[in-house]
Amino acid sequence: MDKIRIAMVGAGETGTPLLKQLLAAPFIELVGVAELNLALPGVAMAREAGVPVTDNFIELAEQGERIDIIIDLSGSRKVREDLRRFMQFAGNAHTVIMHERVVILMMSLSAGMLVPTRHELLSY
Repeated sequence: MDKIRIAMVGAGETGTPLLKQLLAAPFIELVGVAELNLALPGVAMAREAGVPVTDNFIELAEQGERIDIIIDLSGSRKVREDLRRFMQFAGNAHTVIMHERVVILMMSLSAGMLVPTRHELLSY
């Protein structure tokens, strides 16, 4: 494996800074971004970089083993549950779904401080 193939669900307040880091990493292949609000700056950033964008996160999951990690930054329990169900139904045991709390941990470690997020008050 020369690159880690990643898809993102969510390109808002938490997703955009992460998107910037992923696009800058030579060992990452960003294969897609799903976001309901296609007017967000993160969506524009993805499109400028030539990353496919959709408003349907299941389109990312349908790519199967072409994706190593789906990063879920939606903050939505329903999205998380639907992703898991789809992956099980499709028999995809390769792709990992990364919860946004893991992303916040990794970004916070990189920044040397806790990175705030709009979703921090939501219950999971």
